Amino acid sequence: MNYFITFAKILITMKKLFTTLFVLGFGFLTPLLAQTENTDQETGNLECTSITVGSKASADGSVYTSHTDDSHRTRTNILVIPAQDHPAGAVVKMYKRQSAKEVYGKMSHYENIELGSIPQVAHTYKYFSTAYPCMNEKQVAIGESTFSPRPELQSDSGLIDCQRLCQLMLERASSAREAIKIAGELLKKYGWIDGGEALTIADKKEVWHLEIVGPGKGKMGAVWVAQRVPDDHVAVNANASTIREIDLKNKDFFMASDNVYTVAEENGWWNKSKGTFSFAYVYAPESRTMLACRRREWRVFDLVAPSLKLDPNSENYPFSVKPDTLITTQKMMSIFRDYYEGTEYDMRKTLTVTDKDGKTIISPLANPFMKSDELKLHKINGGWHWRGERSIAVHFTVYGTILQCRAFLPDEVGPVCWFALDNVASSIYVPFYASITDLPETYKTDGRATGFSNKAAWWAFNRLGTIAAQRWGDMKPVIDQAWIPMETEFLTNQKSVENQTLQLLNEGKREDAIQFLTKYSIDCGNRAVSKAWETGDLIWTTFDGRW
Repeated sequence: MNYFITFAKILITMKKLFTTLFVLGFGFLTPLLAQTENTDQETGNLECTSITVGSKASADGSVYTSHTDDSHRTRTNILVIPAQDHPAGAVVKMYKRQSAKEVYGKMSHYENIELGSIPQVAHTYKYFSTAYPCMNEKQVAIGESTFSPRPELQSDSGLIDCQRLCQLMLERASSAREAIKIAGELLKKYGWIDGGEALTIADKKEVWHLEIVGPGKGKMGAVWVAQRVPDDHVAVNANASTIREIDLKNKDFFMASDNVYTVAEENGWWNKSKGTFSFAYVYAPESRTMLACRRREWRVFDLVAPSLKLDPNSENYPFSVKPDTLITTQKMMSIFRDYYEGTEYDMRKTLTVTDKDGKTIISPLANPFMKSDELKLHKINGGWHWRGERSIAVHFTVYGTILQCRAFLPDEVGPVCWFALDNVASSIYVPFYASITDLPETYKTDGRATGFSNKAAWWAFNRLGTIAAQRWGDMKPVIDQAWIPMETEFLTNQKSVENQTLQLLNEGKREDAIQFLTKYSIDCGNRAVSKAWETGDLIWTTFDGRW
């Protein structure tokens, strides 16, 4: 009997021990689980903005596309992938991106799961490999913005996701039209395995919006449509489908998959008796209901064409608009830094104090990049509901690109990737020419993999933006003092740098010209990173005790 009593006591003790370990284990995991939840909660799956400009809408004949990668999970680095020749039978592996398992003390990130491979072509072009590959040596450039299609369209049978499609187009295409045709052929044969995506594809002459959705569970292929932006217009995609009525007889402005109508008819979403076909409302109707998307569309158009007096609450806007004044690179930068300042949608508007003169002003502690917990604390709601307003500039941006293509310059000089890290409102755009052979070491280093480190450029800008948001009203002027002169210098020097490069090219010194641009790009990047660390130190020191 004593034996059984002793054994029972041991079991009870072990149960208590395991219960304690279980509770402690989950207590240990609590901040990790919160980290995962908060990462996704902040972005709300509305993760990118892309603005496009036709050649006759820009001040100097440039064609632009652009992108802010607002996922806060993607890698932070940019790499140069050189042009390559491939042997017969070579293949390129295909991967599907998915959220990686969370590890305490590590940053949320994606992992790539290999799905298979497709045949490689004999020659691939040099390109910039960002999380979404963005520009090649032939002046083809790609921006991106996710949107929500009908859930029934998600396929589980394809091989190609958005990031791999961007890579394939840049490796193989020398024009925007060619890129779209290549995409259509590859997707038909190997299948799409992603959600709704808008890819804004530019070359040195024109720019197109390509919208893609899946064909449905268990099916191969994709449903897609492409619309060209008129040369004298500006367009935007802000996480909602914007292509509505299409005219496939007008081949200069429209392209589509051969199943664009039949998939809609088979699923009962449209037929001719229901009236005009609208891609957005047939395949992604929910995306047109989201004010957080539509208001960014309005803001971009209102900033470039205020004379139109568009309604910020409209369900739809024109696919593109003619700007009141011609668009410059500097104007593009200013749009991407916008957070509705001076409008009723500025999330700081109710966070006021009385200054020394008795005037009511926005508190210097108020910032336009409040996290979801802060918004709840201050009871701020808006077009993004409890997340407030979804502005163009956001704190969860990983990187931003403004991609400039120019037909009046040779390919060694024409394509420029203006590259910014972290929140564009507290960062700087640095010029990286698409012909260069190398980049600053810190820009090639993925800050998400390193964790906080001075070896990764992203951390210099992330730290600066994070600190500045604690006392935005006082710290933003200090950031402006750092970036405005440097960015103005980069823009002003562009013509001189390019003239020197052209001179080398005219002398037959192509390699020297490319090395000259490489050195210039690296110098610009290194200067920006150094200034970001320096400015972060300055505001930390200057405002000590006030944030």
